[in-house]
Amino acid sequence: MGRVAAPFGIQGWIKIQPFTDELDGLAGYSEWWLGDGVTWRQVAVTDCAVHGATLIAKLDGVADRNASAAIKGQQVAVPRALLPKPGHDEYYWSDLIGLAVTNLQGEALGTISSLLETGAHDVLVVKQGEQERLIPFIEQYVIKVDLPSGQVRVDWGIDY
Repeated sequence: MGRVAAPFGIQGWIKIQPFTDELDGLAGYSEWWLGDGVTWRQVAVTDCAVHGATLIAKLDGVADRNASAAIKGQQVAVPRALLPKPGHDEYYWSDLIGLAVTNLQGEALGTISSLLETGAHDVLVVKQGEQERLIPFIEQYVIKVDLPSGQVRVDWGIDY
């Protein structure tokens, strides 16, 4: 849901680059998980506030600038059970990664490896072997997302 971008000040505060739709999306959680994608540890958030285009936060056990510099670059997560349920036609990116993508002709285009945020709309990064397709994640092209079956149906040519 974010990344530790840098230390902030000398008393252990950190800057967080949030990946949430709302800038303060992480601010409402009293505990975060910090990690590198493999190893994670739970930390208590003692204070958090919006600061420009980032968040600043004070974490329990991070007492000075050296301690905050040591966690720079780590990912910030919260347990899935604490997240709000997505609305109709809303999805968490993590739910989309790994889904198989087929077009209206039934041709396999690959699997979603990641998503990009472009400002105008999100983009599915679909990989099939060495080939990579970028498909706008908009209603015009994404016809159906079926999470239970692990499938996404798109109006996209195999030769695009």
